[in-house]
Amino acid sequence: MKKILFLLSFILLLICSCEKDDFCVQNPVTQSLVIEFYDETSTETLKNVREFYIWAEGKNDSIYINQTINTITLPLNSLTTETVYNFSQENDVNQFTISYIPEEVFVSRSCGHKIVFNNLTFSTANNTWIKSFTPNSLTTLENQEEAHVQIFH
Repeated sequence: MKKILFLLSFILLLICSCEKDDFCVQNPVTQSLVIEFYDETSTETLKNVREFYIWAEGKNDSIYINQTINTITLPLNSLTTETVYNFSQENDVNQFTISYIPEEVFVSRSCGHKIVFNNLTFSTANNTWIKSFTPNSLTTLENQEEAHVQIFH
């Protein structure tokens, strides 16, 4: 009887000590800013940008996009409240500033945390080839499938 009781106790202990596997089944990705480029005269028409360089202010590396593009996706710095990018097309440089309030959000034990960018505002300086943009602000950065900002050039 003691052996059966011991065996049952041992089996119960094994079952209770098993821990559920933690797999991240959600998408905890911190969102990036999606920008589309449009024709300034025909505001519904996407317009390609040629000889396009991008670099973040304070960084030495630039990204040269050796193709014609009309959409870019840019990461934001979660350690500050502002990210400044320089956009260069055919040697004309525009500075594009994104201000925001980063908020760390707990997703789950298996996924960890992600950063949500709230109260975004946009501004530009040195308007040489960027003529305008819309919107001037966003409540939060969501939906990676759609453009957040439209730049007219």
